[in-house]
Amino acid sequence: MLVILDLDDTLCNTWDAARIAIIRLIPTMLRLRKFKMFAYIITQRYKELEELRELHVLDFEEIFNRVMDKIYKKIDKEEVRKMMELFDRTFFANLRLYDDVIPFLNELKKMNAKIVLVTDSSSTWQRRKLEVLGIMEYFDKVIISGETGHSKHEPYNFMLARKAFPKEEPVFVIGDRDDTDMKGGKAIHATTILVRRGYFKGRRAKHADYVVNSLREALEVIKNELKS
Repeated sequence: MLVILDLDDTLCNTWDAARIAIIRLIPTMLRLRKFKMFAYIITQRYKELEELRELHVLDFEEIFNRVMDKIYKKIDKEEVRKMMELFDRTFFANLRLYDDVIPFLNELKKMNAKIVLVTDSSSTWQRRKLEVLGIMEYFDKVIISGETGHSKHEPYNFMLARKAFPKEEPVFVIGDRDDTDMKGGKAIHATTILVRRGYFKGRRAKHADYVVNSLREALEVIKNELKS
């Protein structure tokens, strides 16, 4: 059996940790008179970033710098550095695994599953998350868009995961985003399980075979599929 997992908002609270970090950043923005940046956040203009596929291979610092360059023609790089340091410190202080992750991963190991992590963003950013969360040892392979040059908007990384373990059957893809995780899973003929939590939990599912609210429910789906 091969289980391909997403990281952000599937295994850990990335969106919630980022939200807390941004809220913590607002007083600093106002003190530095970065009112345009404040307005960018309050009006949720950051949602436009979802459509920029190249950003899925970057870490938050690179994305933040691009946004600041877009908003301001000139900006003090020292001010940007201070804001990034505050964000980074607050983000990782609030990054957590969901309660069901370790029991889920342990159960997969008992079932002799091969577990592959397929995740977007930069190598440094994602591997640091794995180190902080302490779950690297669970994965038989880690595929990161910043290392392959391909985001999950295309099936390339899912195909890499499949090719790494070609004899493993059945194949499951579990993630929180339908247009990347579920669509990518369909491209490799996997059973797709959408976990509704995090930033994308309210989006309509078009590519998911199953929609669940937790990894506990995802595990039940896997067990039932194996029985059938």
